[in-house]
Amino acid sequence: MLSLVFATSNAHKTQEVCAMLPGVEISDLRDHPGLTLPEETGTTFEANAIIKATGGSARLPGMLVLADDSGLEVDALGGAPGVRSARYSGEHATDATNREKLKQELAKLPGGMVFTGRFRCCMALVRDGKTLHVAHGAVEGTLRLQEQGEGGFGYDALFTPTGFTETFGVLPAKTKNSLSHRARALASMKAWMETNL
Repeated sequence: MLSLVFATSNAHKTQEVCAMLPGVEISDLRDHPGLTLPEETGTTFEANAIIKATGGSARLPGMLVLADDSGLEVDALGGAPGVRSARYSGEHATDATNREKLKQELAKLPGGMVFTGRFRCCMALVRDGKTLHVAHGAVEGTLRLQEQGEGGFGYDALFTPTGFTETFGVLPAKTKNSLSHRARALASMKAWMETNL
């Protein structure tokens, strides 16, 4: 069985990846205590994904290491929060404080605007310090000023994907996993893995 280490401690992300990669044995940083990743200093999602995967690979010789970097881009905010999505409200940010800051920033804009944006994800697969493949995914949608739903994480309760009337905070996990930015990047990565590994 193919096995890989997903370079995250986020249980939600690991659950999503496990659901979308059946038949692959997946562990994450919780299974490798003491393994710390380098600081994400890149200016793009791709750069940060490669930094994380390469950093994990240095400590896990011979292992496939998968890392992702993802975030929300809001057109009316010039693409913010972008690569700062996880730290949008400061260095001690939480999902709740990030959502609150986003709502405050959107509320400053002219009334009646439709806030278009997208979630982007980049995934990097590395072994022994060598980047084997990079995959991208995105899902377009609109942002709202009021949270809807308790599901998902991050900005999900504020994001309605195009073609739907409910946010990722309400839509079933199965639906989200079929169209999310992470799902699309992972589908591309999975196709490459099936052909090349």
